[in-house]
Amino acid sequence: MSSIDEIKDTRIKKLQLLRQRGMNPYPAESKREISLKNAVDGFNDLEKNKETKWIAGRVMSIRGQGAIVFITLNDGTGAFQGLLKKDVIGDEKFNFWSEVVDIGDFIEIQGTFFKTNRGEKTLEIKDWHMLSKSLRPLPEKWHGLQDVEERFRKRYLDILMNPEIKDLFKKKAKFWDATRNFLRKENFLEVETPTIEITTGGAEARPFKTHYNDFDIDVYMRISVGELWQKRLLAAGFERVFEIGRIYRNEGSSPEHTQEFTNLEFYAGYMDYIQGMDFTERMIKEVAKETFGSLQFEIHGHKIDLSPKWEHIAYVDTIKKILGIDVLSASGKEMIKKLDELGVKYEGSNLERLTDSLWKHCRKQIIGPAWLIDVPKLISPLSKAKPGNPLLTERVQLILAGAEMTNGFSELNDPIDQKERFEVQRKLIEKGDEEAMMPDDEFVEMLEYGMPPAFGFAYGERLFAFLVDKPLRETQLFPLMRPKNIE
Repeated sequence: MSSIDEIKDTRIKKLQLLRQRGMNPYPAESKREISLKNAVDGFNDLEKNKETKWIAGRVMSIRGQGAIVFITLNDGTGAFQGLLKKDVIGDEKFNFWSEVVDIGDFIEIQGTFFKTNRGEKTLEIKDWHMLSKSLRPLPEKWHGLQDVEERFRKRYLDILMNPEIKDLFKKKAKFWDATRNFLRKENFLEVETPTIEITTGGAEARPFKTHYNDFDIDVYMRISVGELWQKRLLAAGFERVFEIGRIYRNEGSSPEHTQEFTNLEFYAGYMDYIQGMDFTERMIKEVAKETFGSLQFEIHGHKIDLSPKWEHIAYVDTIKKILGIDVLSASGKEMIKKLDELGVKYEGSNLERLTDSLWKHCRKQIIGPAWLIDVPKLISPLSKAKPGNPLLTERVQLILAGAEMTNGFSELNDPIDQKERFEVQRKLIEKGDEEAMMPDDEFVEMLEYGMPPAFGFAYGERLFAFLVDKPLRETQLFPLMRPKNIE
């Protein structure tokens, strides 16, 4: 078997031969008249009318010998077969083809349409041109790229050789289209908010930090889809707003986490979390049905049906039932003892992180679909407290297959309460908690002018990844990779 270098050297010689014979191996224009999908769909008329057309695409296969060669082209819209016959195209063009064309090249071919004896739709080639000469061989069709890291680095080849991966990303686009269409139908306005911020608000996560030279200040890539900005728009008089955009978190990777991903966030004035649960349950069911044509899924080995009304489970009661500990009254020492007994790794020793670690252990045992409700105020710095129990909040999260898929709550619009909660977060930061939420005094100032009661909600690529039952990185076109030298 030839090495990559040997194959490249051979193909470079073919490239030079193309130039010597007066054919540009990388022309700017193409004579293509119809896509391959149109060739397939309109074949009967094209054959009946004996039309001569130019079609184009990448050569995916070459088979045959002697004076007859069959090829398969793919242009991204579909595939089509071409037939090259020496007695039709002529000795010179046929021999030149044999000297310079390889699998992987982009070419255009002109000819008439007919069906072979096996009934295959085919173009009988009368002329051809090179559009882009490939210098490296494509992976073998049946083996492709086996190494996961190599697949991510060369995602373009992974998609090219595996149609099911291409279909996955078409479904992902449909998922976001369905989300956008649902919200627009419900009178939400799509907005754009800053991705570079002076303070990161709307989530608890470690941000990416950089420096803005013009102002000579440190700034951060956003960790939410403009939560505090969208709330400002509610104060400005917009009733319902949403944004679908990228967010960035400087954290480790896992099957459920990446450093950069797409999320939806919306904010609806005059809607509370009870109404919000009904609204978003309807939304997720409609989006899933529109994207996948079904509400039945297999996720991490569990059969999950989104069709029935989703049950409600309480945060504190669930932990108490599974672990026998009340996180509202337990001390830090008691929580650490329980975590150590369970063999659970945790970061930080403050009550917020310990409470969250206990919950995440319990969450893995919940299959769902279920709405998590009554989340403690300690870990919900932007959510309204629950009337009758100020230690809890009106926060909801959808749980599927042991993981949180969404986040939503009745938004806190009391400026005094918000300022106090920001002070708690400020103290956590001073003690070294890198995931605590940065206080935003200008946001508090906005609340002092007044913001209507509202429900805020978010979901993202993780929900899509779970519904297709794949790790999050598998559902991203180009996940971040460590750099390596180009071969």
